[in-house]
Amino acid sequence: MVEDEQLLAEAVAEWLRREAFAVDLAYDGDAALERLGVTEYDVVVLDRDLPLVPGDEVCQAIVDSGARTRILMLTAATAVRDRVAGLALGADDYLVKPFAFVELAARVHALLRRTVPATLPALERAGIRLDTAHHQVTRGGQPVPLSRKEFAVLAELLRADGSIVSAEQLLERAWDENIDPFTNVLRVTVMKLRRKLGDPPVVETVPGVGYRIP
Repeated sequence: MVEDEQLLAEAVAEWLRREAFAVDLAYDGDAALERLGVTEYDVVVLDRDLPLVPGDEVCQAIVDSGARTRILMLTAATAVRDRVAGLALGADDYLVKPFAFVELAARVHALLRRTVPATLPALERAGIRLDTAHHQVTRGGQPVPLSRKEFAVLAELLRADGSIVSAEQLLERAWDENIDPFTNVLRVTVMKLRRKLGDPPVVETVPGVGYRIP
């Protein structure tokens, strides 16, 4: 999320985190380019009117880099020519301020579906069914109430289809850049996830490597 209005940026980030996204914030174009230089984001919500480096230049840099990142551009300008200009730069979608948070979240979800390989609305493995559309999990047909982070971690493990997912990957995809890589939050989340999923245990720890659902 790249937005110089800090209160708006933080409010949008909090809303998206409720949708189980990991969100990083930048308040100017220079900081955005710095983050984009080290992380390939799935979606960038980008304000056009930014200090230091304009949003148009940030958009152009993303396009020129060849990254698969999708761009949702924000602006206070309502004229059609402004929206057309933004899309001509390479933005994938355009949203005019003021906007409803629920609409922004829906547009981010839509862009994300275009960024990552298509997945089924429901992920299933080892008797577990995770419904991504309705944010519901069942095991053996019985509902399993999960927190947002537990749901996000389980979704990544199910998407791996039996392969190992490293702790670093889970922290990157389910949390954000502010997470301490040495924290035990992931271990605690996996522990709670195992307990809620019940017996027999399905989340396997591969020492020194990561986690998987075989």
